[in-house]
Amino acid sequence: MSTNNLVMSIDAMGGDNSPKVVIEGLNLARKRNPDIRFLVYGDEKKVTEEMDKFPDLKKVCQIFHTEEFVHNEDKPSHVIRNRATSMYQAVEAVKKGEAQAVVSAGNTGALMAISKMQLKTIQKIHRPAIVSIMPHQSGKYVMLDLGANTECDGINLAEFAIMGNILAKHALGIENPRVALMNIGAEEMKGKGEIHVASHIIKSAHLNMNFIGYIEPHDIPKNKADVVVADGFSGNIALKSVEGTCTLVMRMIKQAIKDSFFAKLGLPFMLGAMKKLKATMDPRLYNGAMFVGLNGLSVKSHGGTDAFGFSVAVENAAKLVRKDFVSAIRHELENIDLDELSQEAYYDVY
Repeated sequence: MSTNNLVMSIDAMGGDNSPKVVIEGLNLARKRNPDIRFLVYGDEKKVTEEMDKFPDLKKVCQIFHTEEFVHNEDKPSHVIRNRATSMYQAVEAVKKGEAQAVVSAGNTGALMAISKMQLKTIQKIHRPAIVSIMPHQSGKYVMLDLGANTECDGINLAEFAIMGNILAKHALGIENPRVALMNIGAEEMKGKGEIHVASHIIKSAHLNMNFIGYIEPHDIPKNKADVVVADGFSGNIALKSVEGTCTLVMRMIKQAIKDSFFAKLGLPFMLGAMKKLKATMDPRLYNGAMFVGLNGLSVKSHGGTDAFGFSVAVENAAKLVRKDFVSAIRHELENIDLDELSQEAYYDVY
């Protein structure tokens, strides 16, 4: 394989209906990104069976046979001790420098545990976070943490803000992203102490960041921020609430049309708008949650996605590799002592 190409490491056995969906997804990603090469880890017989359908894809893939794979019910404490799985070996390829990013649709907890153990956190980062790209009324925003850390202190939230700011610049192309801490109110004294500490740290660090303060959950879809920062517990609940609301709205629209004779008559005139709405809300377009704060890129595709969704996750990872995202985080933190700033912040807040 040429070292001039972008190399991605792929866990072919993770997620539903694998390796079929994974291989089909890689083929779609290859068509749009001819510079990518793939190291594919999984059951060689099953992988080859699917890959034989795509001769051009096969030319840019190297298959590594693994006897085992991570199951959805496997505990992270178990999988980190099993080096024989496709997920473990795919992550290890990034650690060894053989690939620049890993993508898996497998067990989220397992991928996080293996990635953290193998790739380690970037110096000065205390905890990695899960981040995803989401739609708002006129574009996209990034949100983190989405479940990696159920409890966070002020310094963790400040680090998430820094990483989210860099991600929005690189993945969304926003020159000066608006960064906000999710809170129960926009007022200065609302919310938990750690949120106030994080706000104090961000303001005191003189970061190259457009920090706009606090944002309430109902304002997130209104294009008031490009980066939304929360602890993993709150962020995960907010994410699932948004997903559930989107599903509910789409079902209610369909039911309203079904129950109304006049709505059915007007449906042909609404098709363009409905197609645009469906395209905007298509979850496959936002597939690929990233583990940020590690010495390497690890991307989690939704386990139930289809080939198009998996290809989006691969392309999101490739985009960040091209932008040298990990180095950008290191550079941003190079001359900042967040630990010292956090001590000052705790003193002022408490």
